[in-house]
Amino acid sequence: MRYSEKLAKRIQTVGSRLCVGIDPRPELSGGVNAVPEFLRRVVGETAPFAAAFKPNMAYFEAMGLQGIEMLQEMLEEMPNEVPVILDAKRSDIGETQRYYAKSYFENWDVDAVTLNPFLGYDSIEPFLDWAGKGVYLLAVTSNAGSADFQRQKLADGRYVFELVQELGKRAADEGRATDVGYVVGLTNASEEVLDRIADSPLLIPGLGAQGGDLASLEGRNRTAPDVVNVSRGITYKDMDKSFAEKAKEWSDQLAI
Repeated sequence: MRYSEKLAKRIQTVGSRLCVGIDPRPELSGGVNAVPEFLRRVVGETAPFAAAFKPNMAYFEAMGLQGIEMLQEMLEEMPNEVPVILDAKRSDIGETQRYYAKSYFENWDVDAVTLNPFLGYDSIEPFLDWAGKGVYLLAVTSNAGSADFQRQKLADGRYVFELVQELGKRAADEGRATDVGYVVGLTNASEEVLDRIADSPLLIPGLGAQGGDLASLEGRNRTAPDVVNVSRGITYKDMDKSFAEKAKEWSDQLAI
């Protein structure tokens, strides 16, 4: 089964596009030693509503070796039916990327990973021959700085993010085993941007704490399995509610 098929099946099962972001902050979770139990609660309570999980590498790396061990332990305990998108945003020369791919797809067996594509096609190529896996290339990110490069218009009328999409098109034309999707932030998803975004799987951050508006996604007639990420809105907001309650509320908003 291809990654996009697994994701689409999960979206249909839960009836929602909710991607639960996992960004552990020890200072808000009872300290470093309390993080593993915090993660078990988040995953366990939100799994019934999650189309996907998205752990962010930065938050685990910030806890040092202990954090990496927590990430590995959490990944081993993840429910198999829920796709895991590792938010790593890796970018390096091809030989180094080959080892990143082995780490994430073979050792940790995540379903998909985010990549920074701005080193070019040969930098993502080591990730493209993994059956059943997916990559999300940064296309239009949710930060203001996406205007510095990604949303710059070229002399031929195309935007830089459209060049990123050419990498995914090339992979599809070559019949590569890995599915290619894109990261498109809600906060910068203008009508002009969305009109130019390929009908490929999208990972959509920017909802909730970042202030993105779901209305921008309406009426697009997309067929690819897109997921909308919510992190802090579930893990560190309205702490009088359970993780399950908050996940259900967001899941209902993102119902298909």
